[in-house]
Amino acid sequence: MPKNKKGYVPSPIDTLNPEERSKRMGLVKGRDTKPELQVRGILKKLGYRYRLQYSKLPGRPDFTFPGRRKAIWVHGCFWHRHENCALARLPKGRREFWVPKLEENRRRDLENQDKVRQMGWDSLVIWECELKNIKIVEEKVKRFLGEL
Repeated sequence: MPKNKKGYVPSPIDTLNPEERSKRMGLVKGRDTKPELQVRGILKKLGYRYRLQYSKLPGRPDFTFPGRRKAIWVHGCFWHRHENCALARLPKGRREFWVPKLEENRRRDLENQDKVRQMGWDSLVIWECELKNIKIVEEKVKRFLGEL
C-alpha cells in the first residue's frame, strides 16, 4: 500500500485520515466517564466518602478510601480488555496498532493493581458492562468495603 509524506499507510477499513483520527482519539476521556459517574452515584447513594484519582497510588485509582486502604478502578471493557466481554471486541482495521496498544493497557492495569496490593491496599475492578445491573454493583461495593 502506498505511503504518504508522513509515512502513513491508509487502512482500507479506516475512513479517517491521521488528523481526523487524532482529533477523534483526543475526545476519549480519561476521567469523569459515564461508567465512572455511575459508580460515583452508587457510592454517594450508599453514603461512602472517597478520594478521586488518588495520586499517591500507582495508576491513580478512580476511587480510594484511604482510611480503609481500599481502591476501586472503573474500567471500560474495550480500553482495558475485559475478557470474554462483547464490549471488548477488537476494531476491524489497523490491528497492528490496536492489539499492542490495548494489550499494553491491560498489562499496565495489572501491574498497577499489583503495586497497590504490595503497598497494603485492597483493590476492586468494576467493569463497564457490570453497570447494566446497578443492584449487583451496589452489593459488590458493599462487600468490598466491608459492609456485608
